[in-house]
Amino acid sequence: MEYVTLQRLVTKLRRRSTIDLASENSLLNLPFTLKKLSRSDYLFRSGETISVTYVLLSGFTFRQKVAGDGGRQIVAIQVPGDIVNIQSLQLNMYDHSVQALSDATIAVIPTSALLVLAQSHDEIMFALWLDTFVDASIAWEWITNIGRRNARIRLAHLLCEITLRVEMAGFHTGATHKLAMTSEDIGDALGLTPVHVTRVIKELMRVGLILRERRSISILDINGLRTLADFNQAYLHLQNINHRI
Repeated sequence: MEYVTLQRLVTKLRRRSTIDLASENSLLNLPFTLKKLSRSDYLFRSGETISVTYVLLSGFTFRQKVAGDGGRQIVAIQVPGDIVNIQSLQLNMYDHSVQALSDATIAVIPTSALLVLAQSHDEIMFALWLDTFVDASIAWEWITNIGRRNARIRLAHLLCEITLRVEMAGFHTGATHKLAMTSEDIGDALGLTPVHVTRVIKELMRVGLILRERRSISILDINGLRTLADFNQAYLHLQNINHRI
């Protein structure tokens, strides 16, 4: 049986915050159970009340909102190490749903246990607080992407972001990076129709930036994508931030 820990969460929090060894060990000793998801499975739905915190250990999930006419908007994509429902630390009812974008493994932590730990370790409290700010920063960039960039740049920007976040999670696999998203998934994240997405994918393939194989997009030229997207990673705040409350 595979031995699973919360190390990916610790690695993510330490990327931006200074966490001492005692706090790190306390995080790793948090009680949790595992939950397995298949693609399209719901982790939770809008309106549900939940008393646990979910940490993504492998795979991808996404947040979505559904409009009155049934149209779906993907508002965030989570990568391993992310706290899928960071809002659970203060809010116990959700105004959005989370689904699996791929097969995924989730650590299910009692929110009360995480809060008690944060209240007794300033480093952990600060790291979690900072994580909510970065979550908001990414959301603002997504709004800008949809509202002010053309379709080619929107897609290039999304691919640059996810690639970088996956690398920072420790999943760099060499020259190519694959993202398993359908044209419908991408369209719902970028405010485009699946037909328009397919057209843009073909354009990026034609200039040698990506390769599409079934549902998987392989990134062949990340530097070219960055140039096209005018990608500035500052909004991801990947550097260590040593401020304290």
